[in-house]
Amino acid sequence: MSSSGTVFLFDVDNTLLDNDRVTEDLQRYLEREVGHERQGRYWAIFEQLRVELGYADYLGALQRYRIEYPRDSHLLTVSHFLINYPFDDRLYQNALQVIQQVKQWGPVVILSDGDVVFQPRKIERSGLFEAVGGNVLIYIHKEQELDDVEQRYPAEHYVLIDDKLRILSAVKTAWASRVTTVFPRQGHYAVDKQVLARFPPADVTITRIGDLLNYDLSTLLAGGDGLKR
Repeated sequence: MSSSGTVFLFDVDNTLLDNDRVTEDLQRYLEREVGHERQGRYWAIFEQLRVELGYADYLGALQRYRIEYPRDSHLLTVSHFLINYPFDDRLYQNALQVIQQVKQWGPVVILSDGDVVFQPRKIERSGLFEAVGGNVLIYIHKEQELDDVEQRYPAEHYVLIDDKLRILSAVKTAWASRVTTVFPRQGHYAVDKQVLARFPPADVTITRIGDLLNYDLSTLLAGGDGLKR
């Protein structure tokens, strides 16, 4: 594969898609279907699994929940809720327009962490798979797989857009001047004061993903404050 000038790497959850709202919808659904106590137990399992795996695994948590409550008849409805959730309704405003604009500047790739079933399903049902022409990479710890990213999408320069400063910082350390990091302050990680204090700022910080529509390529790569098109 020939090298591109600039490749754009977009995270999914709380970067292009409001995953916090997905979680809130699931919390309400679980409260209604299994009750407050069991709803709380599901999220305890979910958080334990997140620590073990390093990413959110909604279906994996449901499998562990099933071990504890093997006769819970509501399991199938919860599974149906997750698999058939209308993720396209949870895309941030102008997310698809941003992808279309950036595609004029270079290849666009989804770079996400997640499981091998639910995360691809989310990306497909949200319309993001089609928007990026199938250029999707899903890892367990994406910041540890940059050599594979480079092999699959070689480029002179990369732009990484991600709501987690931890990820942006790790990739900046690895790629240095070869990457421009963009931090949309969306979702709970992006407003966590402890997280913000722990890591250096990104090259570019924006309030929301749609703010990228205010940039041209040269201003973005220079780490500027945005330029009206």
